[in-house]
Amino acid sequence: MDTAAGNNAWIIVSAALVLFMVPGLALFYGGMSRSKNMLNMLMMNMICLGIVPIFWVVIGYTLSSTGTDNGWIGTLDFVFLQDINVIGDDGGERLRNVFYALTFACITPALISGAVADRLKFSAWIAFVPLWMLLVFTPAWAWVFKEGGSGWLAARGSLDFAGGTVVHVAAGSASLAFAMVLGRRRGWPDEPMIPHNLPFTMIGAGILWFGWFGFNAGSAFAANNVAIQAFANTFIAGAAAMLSWLAVEKIRDGHATSLGAASGIVAGLVGITPGAGFMGVAGALAVGLIAGALCALAVRLKFRFKFDDALDVVGVHLAGGLIGGVLIGVFASPESLGGEFAAGLIEGGGAGLLGEQILANVVVGVFSFVVTYGLVKVLDLTIGLRVEVDQEREGLDTTQHAETAYNN
Repeated sequence: MDTAAGNNAWIIVSAALVLFMVPGLALFYGGMSRSKNMLNMLMMNMICLGIVPIFWVVIGYTLSSTGTDNGWIGTLDFVFLQDINVIGDDGGERLRNVFYALTFACITPALISGAVADRLKFSAWIAFVPLWMLLVFTPAWAWVFKEGGSGWLAARGSLDFAGGTVVHVAAGSASLAFAMVLGRRRGWPDEPMIPHNLPFTMIGAGILWFGWFGFNAGSAFAANNVAIQAFANTFIAGAAAMLSWLAVEKIRDGHATSLGAASGIVAGLVGITPGAGFMGVAGALAVGLIAGALCALAVRLKFRFKFDDALDVVGVHLAGGLIGGVLIGVFASPESLGGEFAAGLIEGGGAGLLGEQILANVVVGVFSFVVTYGLVKVLDLTIGLRVEVDQEREGLDTTQHAETAYNN
């Protein structure tokens, strides 16, 4: 098989796998929600597949990914994807990469929806998504993934294989800011707000795991040995994190739960995302075990600090992304992968890479938190964020969408 054709086939399939993660996430979050808000959660996720592609084609791709003159933001050379087509000298490679990156862009704001479940106006969500993409996601992507490695964080030497910093840390920090401005659900934490359909959550976790192979292994941008390593690491990290999360639950609470199993899988997948192509299986196993255990502890922080992150986006995606990003500085192994990147502490690379990993993740996390906080404050003062008290009590399915998920 022609190498270029094989690479194209793999990346196109990977893009489809990542796209499939959005309805998987919708089921994962929807099952964790209360039944009266099921359709609203599905809609908050699925609307990202309507808004983000248009944004990406018009302005997102060109501002986030093009040009090497500066490390902060892209150019306006490819607005509306002008001059990008399949008959150019690259045989459509740039167009392929545009739409592969687009699938990452689609799922990132969808992650935030879990933090603000049960009380946000759907109209406010529609306004938030493109503005957040422009003000937060686009520059963060440029810092890490702009072409030629010209983003300022990448140029310093930080590593992010598949979006741990740009996707998970950025979305997790934004979720914390949004939840703080939006305020708690009425009755939380005194009233029980238990998941209404854990089978949906388990199915959603399975779909996410399936799609994550495209997320991580596809980020090799070739059907090669690095893709194989990323695939293997994705598999083992998800498995290890599920077990370590359940172990924490059993020791702490006396029970190993299905919600814990599903959450543990996702925590491991988040944790391995930034380092999937930078370490061997042993490193991925360690990352999974650490991410699963620490995220199981991190989800309880919302009760201590009284921020209502409804579906644990902060505890899983922010904590997991930070853990995985920092641990690259420990487990990065260029020798085992034949890569041209710095080695981690275990490989004798010293503390330089670890320092860069900490810097990159802190910078993106703080940037996302501050800008998101300001953005949602402005939205609250202008169009308003929260539904009315009676609408929240009745449920967002009927009050926001005039539908119900179930016939009683």
